[in-house]
Amino acid sequence: MPCPALPEGFDFTDPDVYQSRVPLPEFARLRETAPVWWCTQPHNIAGFGDDGYWVVTRHEDVKEVSTKPDIFSAHRNTSIIRFNDSMTRDQIDVQKLIMLNMDPPEHTRVRQIVQRGFTPRAVRALEEALRERAGAIVEDARRSGSGNFVTDIACELPLQAIAELIGIPQADRARIFDWSNKMIAYDDPELAITEEVGTTAATELISYAMNLAADRKACPAQDIVSKLVAAEDDGNLGSDEFGFFVLLLAVAGNETTRNAITHGMHAFLTHPEQWERYKRERPATAAEEIVRWATPVVSFQRTATRDTTLGGAQIREGQRVGIFYASANNDPDVFDRPEVFDITRDPNPHLGFGGGGPHFCLGKSLAVLEINLIFQAIADVLPDITLTDPPRRLRSSWLNGVKEMRVRYV
Repeated sequence: MPCPALPEGFDFTDPDVYQSRVPLPEFARLRETAPVWWCTQPHNIAGFGDDGYWVVTRHEDVKEVSTKPDIFSAHRNTSIIRFNDSMTRDQIDVQKLIMLNMDPPEHTRVRQIVQRGFTPRAVRALEEALRERAGAIVEDARRSGSGNFVTDIACELPLQAIAELIGIPQADRARIFDWSNKMIAYDDPELAITEEVGTTAATELISYAMNLAADRKACPAQDIVSKLVAAEDDGNLGSDEFGFFVLLLAVAGNETTRNAITHGMHAFLTHPEQWERYKRERPATAAEEIVRWATPVVSFQRTATRDTTLGGAQIREGQRVGIFYASANNDPDVFDRPEVFDITRDPNPHLGFGGGGPHFCLGKSLAVLEINLIFQAIADVLPDITLTDPPRRLRSSWLNGVKEMRVRYV
């Protein structure tokens, strides 16, 4: 049923919308009038062979969906809310091999294995190396004078952190960057990335990771790869499972953190009083507010496993449910003045790392560390960084992405 508060035909997964903005005013209208609202789509426009999905906009409802995997499945239709309509069911089903698209108990088994690489001890062990890397990245940018913040600074530390974490040679990080870009950029015609190119990139990345796993099985090293694949039993990953895990890292650990850093820098440059305060005080709360403000993943989806009720709406078994983190992170029932970028915001129960439950972001502590380290380095080395052109946004149906942000470093 059309919502009178929205323009007719408005779709919260329309990539043309996100190329220009995140639809925060439209989210606000739904939170007030129809917090769980059915969005009708042309048949199969999203690749799922159906006619729409439920839009979940309130913080409490997003958390409810996230914490009930028995009712709201990530596996049935995957977590990605919109593919191209050329996407086949077989291609969608292949995505189910990624941990992001698993349900318990299989998700529980895989997560228990891979979380060995993200323990507090493992993340602390990376801190000094990443601090040095952050400093070197920012110094390189300073010497260039000006450039694209996304490629010069924002993408580099997440890529180097992934390489450091799982033992990928640093020289290969550009290949990881290229593969991950191609996997998520199929909605952006400027990048000329088709579904076929994206599939090829995913295949190449998985093959690279599987070869790395095979090498570590033959000759174990002191790295997380060796710990994850040393033996093929219930306590370790097979080579194919490791391949899909690295694919997930390339997107979840690279795309999301680099977009958080980019949006965070843009927020600082358009809220100069916050940048001045950050340079003086370096508050520990800044990284969490940057993630809330950016919300790099606008939405994921779940599929109802049975008839249920959510936020007063009757949801039928098999219907898709979009959980919109960007809306939840601007819910005034939870956040005081959510439209304000406030690096001292505390408490800050944002859902930028997920709404809790089994799919809460495994790498949250690493992402927060990376954000802290890169902004500390920028504040030290590039205190007078300035924006020279408006950011150019990625055309995507579920990512709040920036592909270019021109700045002057000195």
